[in-house]
Amino acid sequence: MSRRALSTSLAIAATLGLGLAACASPAATAPTVTPSASDTPVPLPSPIAAPDLSTPEVEAALADLESRYDARVGLSVLDTGSGATLDHRADERFGYASSLKAFAAAALLDATDDADLDRVVTWTQADVDAAGYSPFTSQHVADGLPLRQLVEAAVRQSDNTALNLVLAELGGPAGLDAALAAQGDDVTDVVHTEPDLNTLTPGSTADTTTPAAFTATLARITAGDWLAADDRATLLDWMSGNATGDTLIRAGAPDGWQVADKSGGAGGIRDDVAIVTPPAGDPVVISVLTTRNDPAAKYDDALVAEAARIALTAAAAAR
Repeated sequence: MSRRALSTSLAIAATLGLGLAACASPAATAPTVTPSASDTPVPLPSPIAAPDLSTPEVEAALADLESRYDARVGLSVLDTGSGATLDHRADERFGYASSLKAFAAAALLDATDDADLDRVVTWTQADVDAAGYSPFTSQHVADGLPLRQLVEAAVRQSDNTALNLVLAELGGPAGLDAALAAQGDDVTDVVHTEPDLNTLTPGSTADTTTPAAFTATLARITAGDWLAADDRATLLDWMSGNATGDTLIRAGAPDGWQVADKSGGAGGIRDDVAIVTPPAGDPVVISVLTTRNDPAAKYDDALVAEAARIALTAAAAAR
């Protein structure tokens, strides 16, 4: 498991006493200086490690999940208040599927102003047919929509055509890849548009990420390091109304915890990433990325929900 916990470094400076010798002739004898306590080097304290939420019981529960569902479970959790973390296969690669849409939305909000977002964008029926799942944009081929509504549709309804149009605004997949790299994520490899981003090539990093990478970027959004306050509020509002996430992290969260998430799924891949806010205290950021080991197997929402329940229960107990 990877350790990406937040830590605080404390520096202590020791004041060294200096003996001063008076001017004297070469024959003069220099005065004897007796070392003081301040001359003794003071060791620097070790960095304060953030709490680790992983326990043998948590690891056993996650291993049991992987066995029962014949799947890999990637998990990266950060309590933004205490810095506590929980990682399981956090640095392994998984297909991100439509969970990428939350980050595409963040990149577009960051790159635009209100006038840009109010601009009407149009597309064709061929665009819809090529993209696949497009419940919102398929109804507006004739009239188009303001860019703002397209971004919202990509997040709330996971509309594929909407994502492709957002990516086009960013300069294609490479534009989003560069935006993520600018936020410190040089792991996520954005290569294709919908629906090709759902088909992975063995041995290739294309259209994959790690739980650790997604959680780190979500943490930047949570902290206000990426996105102005109004853009951040808009994105969290869209993610809070995500129509495809009720059976995922939201289903595994403790009662009263509010979940702003973005799901993704294709074939044996099922993912969900979220900012989870308890009734009191700072948010918990969580990425759950899963894939079935059998290429012919279909994903199961319960796998993500159970992984989230294990992780968020541990986070709640540590508060």
